[in-house]
Amino acid sequence: MNYEEGGEVVFRIGEFSKMSKTTIKTLRYYDEIGLLKPEETDKFTGYRLYTTQQLLKLHKIQQYRQIGLSVNEVSAIMSGDALEPILHKRREELVTEISSGKNQLSRIEFILNGERNMNYSATEKQIPECIVYSKKMTIPNYNAYFKVIPEIGEAIATRYPELKCAIPEYCFVIYLDGEYKETDIAIEFCEAVDKIYPDFDDIKFKKMDAMTAVSVMHKGAYSGIGEAYAYAFDWIEKNGYNAAGYPRESYIDGIWNKEDEADWLTELQIPIGK
Repeated sequence: MNYEEGGEVVFRIGEFSKMSKTTIKTLRYYDEIGLLKPEETDKFTGYRLYTTQQLLKLHKIQQYRQIGLSVNEVSAIMSGDALEPILHKRREELVTEISSGKNQLSRIEFILNGERNMNYSATEKQIPECIVYSKKMTIPNYNAYFKVIPEIGEAIATRYPELKCAIPEYCFVIYLDGEYKETDIAIEFCEAVDKIYPDFDDIKFKKMDAMTAVSVMHKGAYSGIGEAYAYAFDWIEKNGYNAAGYPRESYIDGIWNKEDEADWLTELQIPIGK
């Protein structure tokens, strides 16, 4: 029912709700927070009464809400704050959301269009900054790891018995050759530790920068890790990234704690960028 108040037509909240296509719950909320208060409240019935001018104000509020502005942002605009900075901020948020959505779509397409190997999956992850001791060397083949890595650990333990590994432990190899090789492989072995100590012999302490990487888990013997690399580089290409540095192999489970090669777990970490 409409009421005449001083020649102006007013509407109860239910009628105003229908006219504005806004729920009564929302109108009551806007009243509570002061965003859109009724023209008046009938002192006898308690009815909230709205005018057609408030319909215009509500239309503006709806416009701002439909582009994703928060209630606080809309309140600020309606209270007289500058509109442009708020809209520029929202535009930047949408650009980021669209970019993220495209990124997710490309990953969905990669999965739907047939992965190289269903045993693998890829994720983008942030590798945090860390302190490591490292040693660069050329090894004759991959089996040499079982000899050279324990030797490095023994040398460190002898020189710095108080040294502590980072928690969680992070041990990895960086491949320094620009191509896959099976012999005479240039590597840098790294172990994350709690702090920097003085260098000795050819073992160096340094800080490794944080990086964004694609991560692929390989379970099994090292002889089959080539499939994981092929999968990772295929993912990088099809998701619009570039390899941005030397790959790392992070050894999570191996000969030191798993007797069966099938239980070894290695994480490939390949730095990426756009």
